[in-house]
Amino acid sequence: MNIKSEIRNPKSEIWLLIVILIIAAFLRLYNITDLPAGLYPDEAIYANNGIEAWETGNFKVFYPENYGREGLWPNIIGFFVIKFGHEPWVPRSVAAVFGILTVLGLYFLTKELLANRLSRKIALLSAFLMATSFWHINFSRIGFRAIMAPMFLVWGIYFLLAALNRISDRNNGQIIPAILGGILYGLGFYSYIAYRATPLLIFIILLLYWLKVGREADAKPNAKPTRKKILLVAFLFSLIALIVFAPLGLYFLQNPQDFFGRTTQISIFNSPTLLKDLSINILKTAGMFNFSGDWNWRHNVAGAPLLFWPVGILFLIGIFLGLRMFFAGARNRIFREEYLQAYIVLFSWIVIAALPVVVSNEGIPHALRAILMAPAVFILAGIGGLWLYGSLKNTITRDSTITRDSIAKIKMKMLNIFVFIFLSLLVFEAYNTYFILWGQNPNVYGAFNADYVQIGRDLNNLPKELPKYVVVEATGVDVRGIPMPAQTVMFITDTFAPEKQKEKNIYYVLPNQKDKIPEGSYVAILR
Repeated sequence: MNIKSEIRNPKSEIWLLIVILIIAAFLRLYNITDLPAGLYPDEAIYANNGIEAWETGNFKVFYPENYGREGLWPNIIGFFVIKFGHEPWVPRSVAAVFGILTVLGLYFLTKELLANRLSRKIALLSAFLMATSFWHINFSRIGFRAIMAPMFLVWGIYFLLAALNRISDRNNGQIIPAILGGILYGLGFYSYIAYRATPLLIFIILLLYWLKVGREADAKPNAKPTRKKILLVAFLFSLIALIVFAPLGLYFLQNPQDFFGRTTQISIFNSPTLLKDLSINILKTAGMFNFSGDWNWRHNVAGAPLLFWPVGILFLIGIFLGLRMFFAGARNRIFREEYLQAYIVLFSWIVIAALPVVVSNEGIPHALRAILMAPAVFILAGIGGLWLYGSLKNTITRDSTITRDSIAKIKMKMLNIFVFIFLSLLVFEAYNTYFILWGQNPNVYGAFNADYVQIGRDLNNLPKELPKYVVVEATGVDVRGIPMPAQTVMFITDTFAPEKQKEKNIYYVLPNQKDKIPEGSYVAILR
Protein backbone atom coordinates (compact mmCIF):
# COMPACT_ATOMS: atom_id res chain seq x y z
CA MET A 1 0.00 0.00 0.00
CA ASN A 2 1.51 3.29 -1.07
CA ILE A 3 0.68 5.58 1.83
CA LYS A 4 1.73 8.74 0.04
CA SER A 5 -0.50 8.25 -2.98
CA GLU A 6 -3.38 6.83 -0.95
CA ILE A 7 -3.71 9.75 1.44
CA ARG A 8 -3.46 12.41 -1.24
CA ASN A 9 -6.91 11.27 -2.36
CA PRO A 10 -9.58 12.63 0.04
CA LYS A 11 -11.81 9.64 -0.68
CA SER A 12 -8.99 7.27 0.24
CA GLU A 13 -8.49 9.19 3.47
CA ILE A 14 -12.15 8.74 4.35
CA TRP A 15 -12.02 5.03 3.56
CA LEU A 16 -8.87 4.58 5.63
CA LEU A 17 -10.58 6.34 8.53
CA ILE A 18 -13.62 4.07 8.16
CA VAL A 19 -11.36 1.01 8.22
CA ILE A 20 -9.70 2.29 11.39
CA LEU A 21 -13.09 2.84 13.03
CA ILE A 22 -14.22 -0.65 12.03
CA ILE A 23 -11.08 -2.10 13.62
CA ALA A 24 -11.64 0.04 16.74
CA ALA A 25 -15.28 -1.06 16.97
CA PHE A 26 -14.44 -4.75 16.48
CA LEU A 27 -11.75 -4.76 19.17
CA ARG A 28 -14.06 -2.94 21.60
CA LEU A 29 -17.33 -4.78 20.96
CA TYR A 30 -16.43 -8.32 19.90
CA ASN A 31 -17.50 -10.90 22.52
CA ILE A 32 -18.32 -8.15 24.99
CA THR A 33 -21.10 -10.31 26.45
CA ASP A 34 -18.49 -12.69 27.85
CA LEU A 35 -15.26 -10.74 28.22
CA PRO A 36 -14.20 -9.60 30.68
CA ALA A 37 -15.95 -12.22 32.78
CA GLY A 38 -17.68 -11.00 35.91
CA LEU A 39 -18.47 -7.47 37.03
CA TYR A 40 -16.30 -5.53 39.44
CA PRO A 41 -18.30 -3.91 42.30
CA ASP A 42 -17.17 -0.43 41.22
CA GLU A 43 -18.80 -1.04 37.83
CA ALA A 44 -21.92 -2.32 39.53
CA ILE A 45 -22.49 0.63 41.86
CA TYR A 46 -22.41 3.07 38.93
CA ALA A 47 -25.24 1.13 37.33
CA ASN A 48 -27.15 0.68 40.58
CA ASN A 49 -27.06 4.43 41.29
CA GLY A 50 -28.18 5.17 37.75
CA ILE A 51 -31.01 2.63 37.77
CA GLU A 52 -32.31 4.05 41.04
CA ALA A 53 -32.16 7.57 39.60
CA TRP A 54 -34.21 6.62 36.52
CA GLU A 55 -36.77 4.72 38.60
CA THR A 56 -37.19 7.42 41.25
CA GLY A 57 -36.46 10.56 39.21
CA ASN A 58 -33.84 11.54 41.79
CA PHE A 59 -30.92 12.31 39.46
CA LYS A 60 -27.74 13.62 41.03
CA VAL A 61 -24.71 15.46 39.68
CA PHE A 62 -22.61 13.61 42.23
CA TYR A 63 -23.26 10.30 44.00
CA PRO A 64 -21.37 10.37 47.32
CA GLU A 65 -21.36 6.61 47.98
CA ASN A 66 -18.12 4.63 47.57
CA TYR A 67 -15.90 7.72 47.98
CA GLY A 68 -18.09 9.64 45.53
CA ARG A 69 -18.57 9.58 41.77
CA GLU A 70 -19.57 12.24 39.25
CA GLY A 71 -23.16 11.66 38.14
CA LEU A 72 -22.97 11.63 34.34
CA TRP A 73 -21.81 8.03 33.89
CA PRO A 74 -24.35 6.46 36.33
CA ASN A 75 -27.15 8.51 34.78
CA ILE A 76 -26.22 7.39 31.26
CA ILE A 77 -25.74 3.69 31.90
CA GLY A 78 -28.76 3.48 34.21
CA PHE A 79 -30.96 4.30 31.22
CA PHE A 80 -29.45 1.56 29.07
CA VAL A 81 -29.58 -1.07 31.81
CA ILE A 82 -33.31 -0.42 32.29
CA LYS A 83 -33.80 -0.76 28.52
CA PHE A 84 -31.59 -3.79 27.86
CA GLY A 85 -31.30 -5.66 31.14
CA HIS A 86 -29.09 -6.25 34.14
CA GLU A 87 -26.16 -7.78 32.30
CA PRO A 88 -22.51 -6.67 32.56
CA TRP A 89 -22.26 -6.14 28.79
CA VAL A 90 -24.78 -3.29 28.87
CA PRO A 91 -22.72 -0.62 30.70
CA ARG A 92 -19.58 -1.96 29.03
CA SER A 93 -21.09 -1.44 25.59
CA VAL A 94 -21.63 2.21 26.47
CA ALA A 95 -17.95 2.40 27.47
CA ALA A 96 -17.05 0.89 24.08
CA VAL A 97 -18.97 3.64 22.26
CA PHE A 98 -17.04 6.30 24.19
CA GLY A 99 -13.81 4.52 23.27
CA ILE A 100 -14.68 4.45 19.56
CA LEU A 101 -15.64 8.13 19.62
CA THR A 102 -12.26 8.91 21.19
CA VAL A 103 -10.46 7.20 18.30
CA LEU A 104 -12.50 9.28 15.83
CA GLY A 105 -11.90 12.46 17.83
CA LEU A 106 -8.16 11.82 17.95
CA TYR A 107 -8.05 11.81 14.15
CA PHE A 108 -9.74 15.22 13.91
CA LEU A 109 -7.76 16.64 16.84
CA THR A 110 -4.42 15.62 15.32
CA LYS A 111 -5.29 17.23 11.98
CA GLU A 112 -6.27 20.45 13.72
CA LEU A 113 -3.29 20.45 16.08
CA LEU A 114 -0.67 20.02 13.36
CA ALA A 115 -2.56 21.79 10.55
CA ASN A 116 -0.02 21.14 7.82
CA ARG A 117 0.49 18.94 4.79
CA LEU A 118 1.47 15.91 6.87
CA SER A 119 -1.28 16.18 9.48
CA ARG A 120 -3.66 13.81 7.69
CA LYS A 121 -1.11 11.00 7.61
CA ILE A 122 -0.17 11.49 11.26
CA ALA A 123 -3.85 11.77 12.21
CA LEU A 124 -4.67 8.44 10.56
CA LEU A 125 -1.67 6.72 12.11
CA SER A 126 -2.34 8.13 15.58
CA ALA A 127 -5.98 7.06 15.45
CA PHE A 128 -4.92 3.60 14.28
CA LEU A 129 -2.40 3.24 17.11
CA MET A 130 -5.08 4.12 19.66
CA ALA A 131 -7.58 1.80 17.95
CA THR A 132 -5.17 -1.14 18.35
CA SER A 133 -3.86 -0.28 21.83
CA PHE A 134 -4.58 -2.84 24.55
CA TRP A 135 -4.43 0.02 27.06
CA HIS A 136 -7.31 1.85 25.43
CA ILE A 137 -9.20 -1.26 24.31
CA ASN A 138 -9.27 -2.61 27.85
CA PHE A 139 -10.79 0.49 29.44
CA SER A 140 -13.24 0.76 26.53
CA ARG A 141 -14.65 -2.61 27.64
CA ILE A 142 -14.98 -1.92 31.38
CA GLY A 143 -17.84 0.00 32.97
CA PHE A 144 -15.64 2.66 34.57
CA ARG A 145 -16.49 6.33 34.13
CA ALA A 146 -12.85 7.19 33.35
CA ILE A 147 -13.24 6.21 29.66
CA MET A 148 -15.33 9.36 29.16
CA ALA A 149 -12.49 11.66 30.21
CA PRO A 150 -10.21 11.33 27.13
CA MET A 151 -13.24 11.46 24.83
CA PHE A 152 -14.48 14.78 26.21
CA LEU A 153 -10.96 16.22 26.39
CA VAL A 154 -10.10 15.21 22.81
CA TRP A 155 -13.29 16.61 21.32
CA GLY A 156 -13.28 19.70 23.54
CA ILE A 157 -9.72 20.61 22.52
CA TYR A 158 -10.45 19.75 18.89
CA PHE A 159 -13.25 22.30 18.72
CA LEU A 160 -11.17 24.85 20.64
CA LEU A 161 -8.32 24.48 18.12
CA ALA A 162 -10.80 24.57 15.25
CA ALA A 163 -12.04 27.91 16.57
CA LEU A 164 -8.53 29.30 17.14
CA ASN A 165 -7.37 28.21 13.69
CA ARG A 166 -10.26 30.15 12.16
CA ILE A 167 -9.81 33.48 13.91
CA SER A 168 -8.91 35.11 10.60
CA ASP A 169 -12.24 34.09 9.01
CA ARG A 170 -14.35 37.10 8.10
CA ASN A 171 -17.62 35.25 8.71
CA ASN A 172 -16.92 34.55 12.41
CA GLY A 173 -16.55 30.83 11.72
CA GLN A 174 -14.85 30.41 15.08
CA ILE A 175 -17.98 31.04 17.18
CA ILE A 176 -19.79 27.71 16.74
CA PRO A 177 -16.65 25.58 17.31
CA ALA A 178 -15.89 27.60 20.45
CA ILE A 179 -19.39 26.95 21.82
CA LEU A 180 -19.33 23.24 20.95
CA GLY A 181 -15.87 22.93 22.47
CA GLY A 182 -17.04 24.59 25.67
CA ILE A 183 -19.99 22.20 25.98
CA LEU A 184 -17.91 19.07 25.45
CA TYR A 185 -15.01 20.24 27.58
CA GLY A 186 -17.39 21.23 30.39
CA LEU A 187 -19.04 17.80 30.33
CA GLY A 188 -15.63 16.27 30.94
CA PHE A 189 -15.69 17.49 34.54
CA TYR A 190 -18.50 15.00 35.12
CA SER A 191 -16.29 12.12 33.98
CA TYR A 192 -13.27 11.50 36.21
CA ILE A 193 -11.46 13.27 39.04
CA ALA A 194 -8.16 13.46 37.07
CA TYR A 195 -9.93 15.70 34.53
CA ARG A 196 -9.84 18.56 37.02
CA ALA A 197 -6.18 19.19 36.18
CA THR A 198 -6.96 20.00 32.52
CA PRO A 199 -7.82 23.74 32.81
CA LEU A 200 -4.06 24.31 32.94
CA LEU A 201 -3.75 22.68 29.51
CA ILE A 202 -6.51 24.91 28.11
CA PHE A 203 -4.72 27.96 29.48
CA ILE A 204 -1.46 26.90 27.80
CA ILE A 205 -3.19 26.41 24.45
CA LEU A 206 -4.84 29.85 24.61
CA LEU A 207 -1.55 31.46 25.69
CA LEU A 208 0.32 29.86 22.77
CA TYR A 209 -2.16 31.23 20.26
CA TRP A 210 -2.10 34.64 21.94
CA LEU A 211 1.68 34.79 21.64
CA LYS A 212 1.60 33.49 18.07
CA VAL A 213 -0.82 36.21 16.98
CA GLY A 214 1.29 38.76 18.86
CA ARG A 215 4.33 37.78 16.79
CA GLU A 216 2.26 38.09 13.63
CA ALA A 217 0.99 41.48 14.76
CA ASP A 218 4.55 42.75 15.15
CA ALA A 219 5.18 41.93 11.51
CA LYS A 220 1.72 42.86 10.23
CA PRO A 221 -0.11 45.65 12.07
CA ASN A 222 -3.41 44.62 10.45
CA ALA A 223 -3.16 41.28 12.32
CA LYS A 224 -3.92 42.97 15.66
CA PRO A 225 -7.71 42.58 15.43
CA THR A 226 -7.29 38.80 15.47
CA ARG A 227 -6.26 39.06 19.12
CA LYS A 228 -9.76 40.29 19.85
CA LYS A 229 -11.09 37.13 18.24
CA ILE A 230 -8.81 35.02 20.42
CA LEU A 231 -10.32 36.75 23.43
CA LEU A 232 -13.78 36.07 22.00
CA VAL A 233 -12.99 32.38 21.52
CA ALA A 234 -11.49 32.13 25.02
CA PHE A 235 -14.49 33.90 26.52
CA LEU A 236 -17.12 31.79 24.74
CA PHE A 237 -15.30 28.52 25.35
CA SER A 238 -14.69 29.26 29.04
CA LEU A 239 -18.15 30.70 29.69
CA ILE A 240 -19.97 27.75 28.14
CA ALA A 241 -17.70 25.27 29.93
CA LEU A 242 -18.31 27.08 33.21
CA ILE A 243 -22.08 27.03 32.70
CA VAL A 244 -21.98 23.28 31.99
CA PHE A 245 -19.78 22.71 35.04
CA ALA A 246 -21.86 24.98 37.30
CA PRO A 247 -24.24 22.35 38.78
CA LEU A 248 -21.29 20.16 39.82
CA GLY A 249 -19.32 23.19 40.99
CA LEU A 250 -22.26 24.31 43.14
CA TYR A 251 -22.47 20.83 44.64
CA PHE A 252 -18.76 20.95 45.57
CA LEU A 253 -19.19 24.39 47.15
CA GLN A 254 -21.94 22.94 49.32
CA ASN A 255 -20.05 19.67 49.95
CA PRO A 256 -16.32 20.52 49.86
CA GLN A 257 -15.39 17.16 51.41
CA ASP A 258 -16.55 15.42 48.23
CA PHE A 259 -14.31 17.48 45.96
CA PHE A 260 -11.21 15.59 47.03
CA GLY A 261 -12.91 12.37 48.10
CA ARG A 262 -10.51 9.45 48.33
CA THR A 263 -7.58 11.44 46.91
CA THR A 264 -6.84 12.82 50.37
CA GLN A 265 -6.36 9.26 51.66
CA ILE A 266 -3.98 8.12 48.91
CA SER A 267 -2.19 11.45 48.41
CA ILE A 268 1.59 11.43 48.34
CA PHE A 269 1.51 14.54 50.50
CA ASN A 270 0.64 12.31 53.46
CA SER A 271 3.98 10.55 53.07
CA PRO A 272 6.86 11.30 55.48
CA THR A 273 9.27 10.84 52.53
CA LEU A 274 7.56 13.13 50.04
CA LEU A 275 10.44 13.85 47.64
CA LYS A 276 11.58 10.23 47.55
CA ASP A 277 8.08 8.91 46.85
CA LEU A 278 7.42 11.58 44.25
CA SER A 279 10.65 10.75 42.43
CA ILE A 280 9.84 7.03 42.44
CA ASN A 281 6.31 7.68 41.20
CA ILE A 282 7.58 9.84 38.34
CA LEU A 283 10.08 7.18 37.30
CA LYS A 284 7.48 4.39 37.48
CA THR A 285 4.93 6.43 35.52
CA ALA A 286 7.48 7.37 32.85
CA GLY A 287 8.59 3.75 32.59
CA MET A 288 5.11 2.24 32.33
CA PHE A 289 4.91 2.84 28.57
CA ASN A 290 8.02 0.90 27.57
CA PHE A 291 9.29 -1.08 30.56
CA SER A 292 6.98 -2.05 33.43
CA GLY A 293 3.29 -1.20 33.50
CA ASP A 294 0.33 -1.54 35.84
CA TRP A 295 0.34 -4.80 37.86
CA ASN A 296 -3.43 -4.84 38.41
CA TRP A 297 -5.02 -7.51 36.19
CA ARG A 298 -8.15 -5.37 35.80
CA HIS A 299 -6.04 -2.69 34.15
CA ASN A 300 -3.35 -4.56 32.28
CA VAL A 301 -1.50 -7.77 31.57
CA ALA A 302 0.17 -7.57 34.96
CA GLY A 303 3.47 -5.72 34.71
CA ALA A 304 3.52 -5.50 30.90
CA PRO A 305 4.36 -2.12 29.28
CA LEU A 306 1.26 -0.16 28.30
CA LEU A 307 2.54 0.11 24.72
CA PHE A 308 3.38 -2.79 22.40
CA TRP A 309 7.16 -2.46 22.08
CA PRO A 310 7.30 -1.20 18.42
CA VAL A 311 4.69 1.46 19.29
CA GLY A 312 6.69 2.29 22.40
CA ILE A 313 9.73 2.91 20.19
CA LEU A 314 7.69 5.21 17.93
CA PHE A 315 6.54 7.08 21.05
CA LEU A 316 10.15 7.56 22.15
CA ILE A 317 11.07 8.76 18.66
CA GLY A 318 8.25 11.31 18.84
CA ILE A 319 9.52 12.55 22.20
CA PHE A 320 13.11 12.68 20.92
CA LEU A 321 12.10 14.76 17.88
CA GLY A 322 10.34 17.24 20.14
CA LEU A 323 13.25 17.51 22.57
CA ARG A 324 15.68 17.92 19.68
CA MET A 325 13.58 20.75 18.35
CA PHE A 326 13.47 22.45 21.74
CA PHE A 327 17.11 22.13 22.70
CA ALA A 328 18.99 21.96 19.42
CA GLY A 329 16.78 24.03 17.18
CA ALA A 330 16.86 21.16 14.69
CA ARG A 331 15.15 21.53 11.34
CA ASN A 332 14.59 19.06 8.58
CA ARG A 333 12.47 18.70 5.49
CA ILE A 334 9.56 17.05 7.25
CA PHE A 335 9.45 18.49 10.78
CA ARG A 336 9.65 22.27 10.66
CA GLU A 337 9.09 25.03 13.15
CA GLU A 338 5.34 24.69 12.71
CA TYR A 339 5.59 21.59 14.92
CA LEU A 340 7.00 23.51 17.87
CA GLN A 341 3.61 24.74 19.09
CA ALA A 342 2.12 21.27 18.70
CA TYR A 343 4.98 19.77 20.72
CA ILE A 344 4.45 22.28 23.53
CA VAL A 345 0.77 21.27 23.66
CA LEU A 346 1.56 17.53 23.60
CA PHE A 347 4.31 17.67 26.22
CA SER A 348 2.14 19.89 28.43
CA TRP A 349 -0.74 17.44 27.96
CA ILE A 350 1.36 14.49 29.14
CA VAL A 351 2.79 16.32 32.15
CA ILE A 352 -0.58 17.71 33.28
CA ALA A 353 -2.38 14.38 32.78
CA ALA A 354 0.39 12.64 34.73
CA LEU A 355 -0.02 14.88 37.78
CA PRO A 356 -3.00 12.97 39.28
CA VAL A 357 -0.99 9.76 38.84
CA VAL A 358 2.33 10.77 40.40
CA VAL A 359 0.79 12.56 43.39
CA SER A 360 -1.02 9.40 44.50
CA ASN A 361 0.60 6.66 46.53
CA GLU A 362 -1.50 3.69 45.44
CA GLY A 363 -0.91 1.16 42.69
CA ILE A 364 1.82 3.05 40.83
CA PRO A 365 2.15 2.75 37.87
CA HIS A 366 -1.61 3.14 37.43
CA ALA A 367 -2.99 2.67 33.91
CA LEU A 368 -6.50 3.85 34.78
CA ARG A 369 -5.51 7.17 36.36
CA ALA A 370 -3.15 7.73 33.43
CA ILE A 371 -5.86 7.29 30.77
CA LEU A 372 -5.96 11.05 30.06
CA MET A 373 -2.36 10.77 28.83
CA ALA A 374 -3.34 8.36 26.04
CA PRO A 375 -4.33 10.86 23.30
CA ALA A 376 -1.04 12.77 23.50
CA VAL A 377 0.94 9.53 23.71
CA PHE A 378 -0.54 8.20 20.47
CA ILE A 379 -0.13 11.50 18.62
CA LEU A 380 3.56 11.51 19.56
CA ALA A 381 3.83 7.88 18.43
CA GLY A 382 2.12 8.87 15.16
CA ILE A 383 4.65 11.64 14.62
CA GLY A 384 7.46 9.19 15.37
CA GLY A 385 6.01 6.65 12.96
CA LEU A 386 5.70 9.08 10.07
CA TRP A 387 9.20 10.41 10.71
CA LEU A 388 10.59 6.88 10.59
CA TYR A 389 8.71 6.14 7.36
CA GLY A 390 9.93 9.40 5.84
CA SER A 391 13.51 8.71 6.87
CA LEU A 392 13.47 5.25 5.29
CA LYS A 393 11.88 6.67 2.16
CA ASN A 394 14.48 9.43 1.92
CA THR A 395 17.26 6.85 2.32
CA ILE A 396 15.87 4.91 -0.64
CA THR A 397 15.62 8.09 -2.70
CA ARG A 398 19.19 9.14 -1.85
CA ASP A 399 20.54 5.75 -2.81
CA SER A 400 18.99 6.05 -6.24
CA THR A 401 21.02 8.04 -8.78
CA ILE A 402 17.98 8.32 -11.04
CA THR A 403 14.57 9.37 -9.72
CA ARG A 404 12.72 6.59 -11.54
CA ASP A 405 15.37 3.99 -10.89
CA SER A 406 13.79 0.52 -10.97
CA ILE A 407 15.70 -0.66 -7.89
CA ALA A 408 14.42 2.32 -5.92
CA LYS A 409 10.87 1.46 -7.03
CA ILE A 410 11.30 -2.11 -5.82
CA LYS A 411 12.66 -0.87 -2.49
CA MET A 412 9.70 1.51 -2.09
CA LYS A 413 7.27 -1.32 -2.82
CA MET A 414 9.04 -3.46 -0.24
CA LEU A 415 8.88 -0.61 2.27
CA ASN A 416 5.16 -0.15 1.72
CA ILE A 417 4.58 -3.91 1.99
CA PHE A 418 6.52 -3.89 5.26
CA VAL A 419 4.35 -0.99 6.54
CA PHE A 420 1.19 -2.92 5.64
CA ILE A 421 2.49 -6.04 7.41
CA PHE A 422 3.47 -3.97 10.45
CA LEU A 423 0.03 -2.37 10.69
CA SER A 424 -1.61 -5.79 10.29
CA LEU A 425 0.65 -7.11 13.04
CA LEU A 426 -0.64 -4.41 15.38
CA VAL A 427 -4.21 -5.57 14.79
CA PHE A 428 -3.27 -9.20 15.39
CA GLU A 429 -1.24 -8.30 18.48
CA ALA A 430 -4.15 -6.32 19.95
CA TYR A 431 -6.54 -9.25 19.37
CA ASN A 432 -4.12 -11.82 20.72
CA THR A 433 -3.16 -9.82 23.80
CA TYR A 434 -6.70 -8.87 24.81
CA PHE A 435 -8.77 -11.91 23.88
CA ILE A 436 -6.21 -14.67 24.47
CA LEU A 437 -3.21 -13.67 26.58
CA TRP A 438 -5.22 -11.45 28.95
CA GLY A 439 -8.80 -12.59 28.41
CA GLN A 440 -8.11 -16.27 29.07
CA ASN A 441 -5.88 -15.69 32.09
CA PRO A 442 -7.54 -16.99 35.31
CA ASN A 443 -6.38 -13.87 37.17
CA VAL A 444 -8.84 -11.82 35.11
CA TYR A 445 -11.71 -14.00 36.34
CA GLY A 446 -10.84 -13.14 39.93
CA ALA A 447 -10.03 -9.49 39.21
CA PHE A 448 -13.61 -8.90 38.05
CA ASN A 449 -15.24 -11.05 40.76
CA ALA A 450 -16.85 -13.43 38.28
CA ASP A 451 -18.00 -15.63 41.17
CA TYR A 452 -20.19 -12.75 42.41
CA VAL A 453 -21.96 -12.63 39.05
CA GLN A 454 -22.57 -16.38 39.24
CA ILE A 455 -24.05 -16.01 42.73
CA GLY A 456 -26.41 -13.36 41.38
CA ARG A 457 -27.52 -15.56 38.49
CA ASP A 458 -28.06 -18.51 40.80
CA LEU A 459 -30.29 -16.32 42.96
CA ASN A 460 -32.28 -15.23 39.89
CA ASN A 461 -32.96 -18.87 39.04
CA LEU A 462 -34.44 -19.71 42.44
CA PRO A 463 -38.21 -19.51 43.17
CA LYS A 464 -39.43 -16.08 44.18
CA GLU A 465 -41.22 -17.41 47.27
CA LEU A 466 -38.01 -18.92 48.66
CA PRO A 467 -36.28 -16.57 51.12
CA LYS A 468 -32.74 -15.90 49.91
CA TYR A 469 -30.00 -14.45 52.07
CA VAL A 470 -26.57 -13.22 50.96
CA VAL A 471 -24.04 -13.20 53.78
CA VAL A 472 -21.46 -10.57 52.89
CA GLU A 473 -18.19 -11.69 54.41
CA ALA A 474 -16.13 -9.71 51.90
CA THR A 475 -14.93 -6.37 53.24
CA GLY A 476 -15.22 -3.01 51.57
CA VAL A 477 -16.58 0.50 51.86
CA ASP A 478 -19.95 0.65 53.57
CA VAL A 479 -22.82 1.37 51.16
CA ARG A 480 -26.12 1.73 53.00
CA GLY A 481 -25.00 -0.66 55.71
CA ILE A 482 -23.59 -3.37 53.42
CA PRO A 483 -19.98 -3.68 52.17
CA MET A 484 -19.30 -2.67 48.55
CA PRO A 485 -18.72 -6.19 47.13
CA ALA A 486 -22.47 -6.87 47.39
CA GLN A 487 -23.07 -4.30 44.64
CA THR A 488 -22.32 -6.88 41.95
CA VAL A 489 -24.98 -9.30 43.22
CA MET A 490 -27.41 -6.40 43.69
CA PHE A 491 -26.90 -5.39 40.06
CA ILE A 492 -27.41 -8.88 38.64
CA THR A 493 -30.53 -9.48 40.77
CA ASP A 494 -31.83 -5.88 40.56
CA THR A 495 -32.02 -5.62 44.36
CA PHE A 496 -30.15 -2.41 45.14
CA ALA A 497 -33.25 -0.74 46.56
CA PRO A 498 -34.82 -2.15 49.79
CA GLU A 499 -38.24 -2.45 48.13
CA LYS A 500 -36.70 -4.55 45.35
CA GLN A 501 -35.07 -6.81 47.95
CA LYS A 502 -38.43 -7.34 49.61
CA GLU A 503 -40.18 -7.90 46.28
CA LYS A 504 -37.65 -10.55 45.18
CA ASN A 505 -37.21 -12.05 48.63
CA ILE A 506 -33.44 -11.43 48.55
CA TYR A 507 -31.74 -9.97 51.61
CA TYR A 508 -28.19 -8.96 52.50
CA VAL A 509 -26.76 -9.54 55.96
CA LEU A 510 -23.41 -9.26 57.71
CA PRO A 511 -21.65 -12.30 59.23
CA ASN A 512 -22.77 -11.34 62.76
CA GLN A 513 -26.40 -11.48 61.60
CA LYS A 514 -26.36 -15.13 60.44
CA ASP A 515 -28.39 -16.25 63.44
CA LYS A 516 -31.30 -14.11 62.22
CA ILE A 517 -31.65 -16.03 58.94
CA PRO A 518 -34.92 -18.07 59.02
CA GLU A 519 -34.73 -21.83 58.71
CA GLY A 520 -35.30 -23.18 55.21
CA SER A 521 -33.80 -20.09 53.57
CA TYR A 522 -31.29 -20.27 50.74
CA VAL A 523 -27.94 -18.87 51.90
CA ALA A 524 -25.15 -17.59 49.65
CA ILE A 525 -21.79 -16.55 51.04
CA LEU A 526 -20.02 -13.58 49.47
CA ARG A 527 -16.32 -13.92 50.24
